[in-house]
Formats: sequence, C-alpha cells, structure tokens
Amino acid sequence: MSSIDLKTDVPHSARIYDYLLGGKDNFQADRDAAAILTQNVPTMPISMRANRNFMARVAHYLAAELGFRQFLDIGTGLPTSPNLHEVVQRVAPESRVVYVDNDPVVLVHARALLTSTPEGRTAYIDADLRDPDSILGAPELGILDLDKPVALCLIAVLHFITDDDIAHRIIDRLLAPLPSGSVLAMSATTTDSAPEEVGRGHAAYRAQGIDVKARSRAEMEGLFRGLDLVDPGVVLVHRWHPDEAARALPDAHVHLYGGVAVKP
Repeated sequence: MSSIDLKTDVPHSARIYDYLLGGKDNFQADRDAAAILTQNVPTMPISMRANRNFMARVAHYLAAELGFRQFLDIGTGLPTSPNLHEVVQRVAPESRVVYVDNDPVVLVHARALLTSTPEGRTAYIDADLRDPDSILGAPELGILDLDKPVALCLIAVLHFITDDDIAHRIIDRLLAPLPSGSVLAMSATTTDSAPEEVGRGHAAYRAQGIDVKARSRAEMEGLFRGLDLVDPGVVLVHRWHPDEAARALPDAHVHLYGGVAVKP
C-alpha cells in the first residue's frame, strides 16, 4: 500500500489516538496534531487512556457478567493491547469478534487484531461507520450468528458524527438486525468535565481538519434511546464499574461519557 493511500501527511484521529496512547503506528502529521491538542488539553492522554480502560472493563463485564460471546467493534483504531478480543477470549476462548475501521493504516495492522484463540474467531471489515449497510453486508460479518445476542461497541467514535439525526440513523440501522438482548456499548467526548479546556481541544481538532462534536450527558443519553441502560447509566468513563486506577482519576481529567444499554 502506497504512502498516497495512507495519506501520511494528513492527521488521522485513529493515529493521533495511537500516539497519545504511546503507540508507534503514526506519522509526523499525527504527532504534530497531537502536540497541538495536548497544548490545549494537557489531560487528553489521561482521558484517552481512561477510555481505553473503559473499553476493557466493558468487554470483560459483557463477557464475564452478561455472558456475551459475540462482539461487533466499530471504529476499532490501531491495535493496542489489550485488544477487545484479548479481553473477552480470556474469559471465554470461544468468543467471536468482528472489528471495523476505515483507516488504511489500521487495515495494514489488522493482522494484530486477528490473533484469535483456536476456539474463537476474529475478523476485520474495512468499512466506514457512516455507511452501516457496507458493514452489515460484509461477508466477514458471517462469523457472527445474528440470531444470538451481539455486543455492538462504538467506543470513542460517535463524536466524529456531528449531526445527531445521522448518528441516530447509524445506530438504529446497526441495531436493527441484532436480536433482543443485544447491547450497545458506547463512549463519546464531552466538554462537561472541563468546558474551556476541552473546547480549546476541539477547536484544535477542527483546525486539523477533523470535525468533532462534544455531547452533554443528556445528549449522550439520547443516543441510547429505546434501549435499557445498564447501571450506572451514562457517566464519565472512569466512573463506569471503576477499577482502582479509574477511581483515582479526577473527573476534570476525563472528557468522555460512556454507557451500556440492552436492546429490549
């Protein structure tokens, strides 16, 4: 794959995220954008790590407490251990995970997402969240049995869908073929915890050509419409079933709401 395909001179949200998590699959444009972001929001790396920890706690909860064995993770990002399949297959080796992303760099490294246990399966779909039919129609989705509950994971991706009507249509379309008892696990950015700081960070994102929308708690709850929220509802991600590390974080350092809800 050529550098033109990878657009190495244009910052990309997945690669910025990778850099701020301490990863190596990023380019100078991504590092430059990250530097600008962290100048405006010094706590951004803390918040992003808190979100990654949220993903791992949610995945473990779904597998260990609710018995989920099927996961559809959209907006996967670059492989950063532990990946979702590693978390759930430690609980249940037979678990199946389909990853979805539209970044060519993620596609290049997707083999790191396909290291399943022998008992389970993983697959990768190169598709855009904005085109849910391309996800639902992908042959790779066939490793999931849509007659059984599926955990749909939209972790730190819906804030790039800035129109709420479009966001609702995407969520509704993705949930439509999933049976009752399936869940939606989601996190997205907010300015509620640090309005001025995060506002500056979002302005810096937009200056890099990456549009982003912060949502209030009520707006985030609205994205779960028609679903039954799991306790404690929509909270800052470090407050959702926190472990010791999460409990130690101040609210002002975490800039994403998260929640899990069940399809009736």
